[in-house]
Amino acid sequence: MSSGKLTAKEIFVIGLMLFALFLGAGNLIFPPALGQAAGEHLLPAIIGFLITGVGLPLLGVVAIGLSGSDLQGLANRVHPNFSIIFTFVMYLALGPLFGIPRTGTVAYEIGVLPFMPETSEKYGIALFIYTIVFFGITYFLSLNPSKLVDRIGKWLTPMLIAVLALLFIKAIIDPLGSLQSSQGDYINIPFFKGFLEGYLTMDTIAALVFGIVVMNAIKEKGVTGHKEIAKVSIQAGMIAAIGLALVYLSLGYLGSTSIEAIGPKENGGAILSASAHYLFGNFGKVILGLAITFACLTTSIGLVSSCAAFFEKVLPITYKNAVFILSIFSGIIANVGLTQLIKFSIPILVAIYPLAIVLIGLSFLHNAFKGNCQVYGYSLFFTGIVSIVDGLKAANIQISVINEIFGFLPLFDLGVGWLLPAIVGAIIGYIRSLIRTIPSQP
Repeated sequence: MSSGKLTAKEIFVIGLMLFALFLGAGNLIFPPALGQAAGEHLLPAIIGFLITGVGLPLLGVVAIGLSGSDLQGLANRVHPNFSIIFTFVMYLALGPLFGIPRTGTVAYEIGVLPFMPETSEKYGIALFIYTIVFFGITYFLSLNPSKLVDRIGKWLTPMLIAVLALLFIKAIIDPLGSLQSSQGDYINIPFFKGFLEGYLTMDTIAALVFGIVVMNAIKEKGVTGHKEIAKVSIQAGMIAAIGLALVYLSLGYLGSTSIEAIGPKENGGAILSASAHYLFGNFGKVILGLAITFACLTTSIGLVSSCAAFFEKVLPITYKNAVFILSIFSGIIANVGLTQLIKFSIPILVAIYPLAIVLIGLSFLHNAFKGNCQVYGYSLFFTGIVSIVDGLKAANIQISVINEIFGFLPLFDLGVGWLLPAIVGAIIGYIRSLIRTIPSQP
């Protein structure tokens, strides 16, 4: 566009693209599990979930838009060495080591396995063939990033929304049952329990990766001004956030009313599958399978495109070759199965997730402390120490001495013990920056 500004329709399409990129299989599974466990305390629990499952990812997209840079540029505010290490770990974890392979494996287990004979092998040749097809489609749609918005925003996203709408409108018209009693921590602390459950989406980390996709999509529409790019990023982020919130509310409601019809289930996937079958019979399984497949496919495309753009920037490799390698490698890793992927990757994600949150938070205060690297450095350093301990705990590596040392921290047992050290580190860094600026006495 010659005017350098986008129309409302173009902004809406970019917002739908971002919504589709965020809405992966995990996002469809966690809210119904929360709803079934929260029961009569659904409202405070889902509000807590929306803060961390929608609010933080939105802030991540906005932070990238306001900074006018990508994740590496944002992390460079801490230190160049930190930027290199942190960014590589981030892209590897969300990309070929876990995020991308998981999209194919989850799509297979929920979208294909329910239609296979019970005596058939769970993995093996069937999964192998499926991952070839799944990541072949991912490769094709990720090749030309200039068409990513059109392909995802104009037809993949509407298909996904239509499939979800069929399931949840039916659930509203013909409810599965009434709200049941709350379970576990949802009895006494439903808000804080929901708040912590929102971490499981890992979308705050994904927001820092998807931010470059949004910026590129905006620039490809002819927008070059920093302020306008930031403005459109915020608007697109709001559209995606509203979409995610509506889906989460619907899924939470479905889960909270499901016990009478399907009984308690061990996870959100089982709740969705049983609910879809109850509402629509075998056709419900088809609806659910399509929804999961579209969600996983769009997320896979977004991750491959973002990772390929990053590796093209920092390594001697073309975008096309990076897309090819990522697709092939992810297809191979996906064949180890979902359980092993989660077991291997969750400790890494738990360790880096707090760092991402703190980095985003400090970016909004960047001008207040004049972007001093000491504020970033001390805050991220203290955060990292505690988050590494949390990562070890997630890997079931329990070191009693270390746990006792950090046990005094508020919320440490809940996995949020890094919060106070992050604040203290930022204060220390700010004080040191002030001391260095005080002129010496003659």
